[in-house]
Amino acid sequence: MKVLIIDDDKLVCASLKTILESDPDIEVVGTGNSGREAVELYGKLKPDILLMDIRMEGITGIEAAQSILARDKDAKILFLTTFLDNEYIVRAFQIGAKGYILKQDFESINPSVKAVYTGQRVFGDEIISKFSPVAVSSAADDTQTNIKKYGLSERELEIIKHVANGLSNKEIAKKMFLSEGTVRNYISVVLEKLNLRGRTQLAVFYYKHS
Repeated sequence: MKVLIIDDDKLVCASLKTILESDPDIEVVGTGNSGREAVELYGKLKPDILLMDIRMEGITGIEAAQSILARDKDAKILFLTTFLDNEYIVRAFQIGAKGYILKQDFESINPSVKAVYTGQRVFGDEIISKFSPVAVSSAADDTQTNIKKYGLSERELEIIKHVANGLSNKEIAKKMFLSEGTVRNYISVVLEKLNLRGRTQLAVFYYKHS
């Protein structure tokens, strides 16, 4: 498989290239150091996997991924970062990234790349440990679980979707013709049903199981 590496640290790129090419099944076809290069090189090299950092000057990894996925909805993008940030994790789900792992867990890099290549979504142990067992129960499955099995009503499912899309309670209330208080009550009930602790976990749950 062909892999493109994007990281703003050239030493990290070189190290990742060495790690990846220790596997005879993996060929690094290019490296870059910015989000802009990610977009340009992806279009030029057409890699099977794009392994990319998130925080970079100018165009971020998230922004680059959005641009790439807008042109190629089947792009397989795996984020590799040092940042265990809820917002980044949720955004990775939202834009359609295939995985999010930490640089510190270097032993998981090659297996993660291979898993993404075969169509799986990969999120490292540190990421999964941030969320409740319910939210990540299907993490190892090749297919996502239908969230209706958790006994949620159609209205609750709609509210979860709006939360996952980043809408505030006020915006959800307006869209669904409900009061803000009713929306808050629905969210509280849903969190209790799913044993989740907040909107971030709820968003991750939605993108993992929808």
